[in-house]
Amino acid sequence: MICPVCGFENLQGEDNCQNCGADLRTADIPAPGSRFESRLLSQPLAALDPTPAEVVAPETPAAEAVAQMQRIGAGALIVLRDGGVAGIFTEQDAVRKLAGRSLDGVTIGEVMTPDPVMLRADDSVAVAIHKMAVGGFRHIPLVNGNGVGVITARDLFRYILELLG
Repeated sequence: MICPVCGFENLQGEDNCQNCGADLRTADIPAPGSRFESRLLSQPLAALDPTPAEVVAPETPAAEAVAQMQRIGAGALIVLRDGGVAGIFTEQDAVRKLAGRSLDGVTIGEVMTPDPVMLRADDSVAVAIHKMAVGGFRHIPLVNGNGVGVITARDLFRYILELLG
């Protein structure tokens, strides 16, 4: 890690610069360069009024889950096991794992994406954008005190448009 004070190249993970002693613990935390960036870094996901998640159990037949998604217009279902998030089943899972296949006897637990990336209600909008961009996700489970929600790319786009408008 390069010290922002003196430019000395330190070993990754050092807390203080070996040359000048500057604090490196916060050197890699992005600083907002504009009011727009500041809002992305400071706004918690809870403020976006996230949608409560549509949930299913791993034992749910895949055909039933796909029909549920069509009926309610959801792009993802959160798979709960013993009160916790076991996985997520998305439109992409349906296309990649179910297309051209008989759904007889297939459960969501067999075709879900297990152990998905999850966010907390107090994580920032910037964190959600980063996770979605790096992981190629459009839906991320949001775990909060009230249960499980879901943050979608649409939620983030809507928020960004409000900031720009």
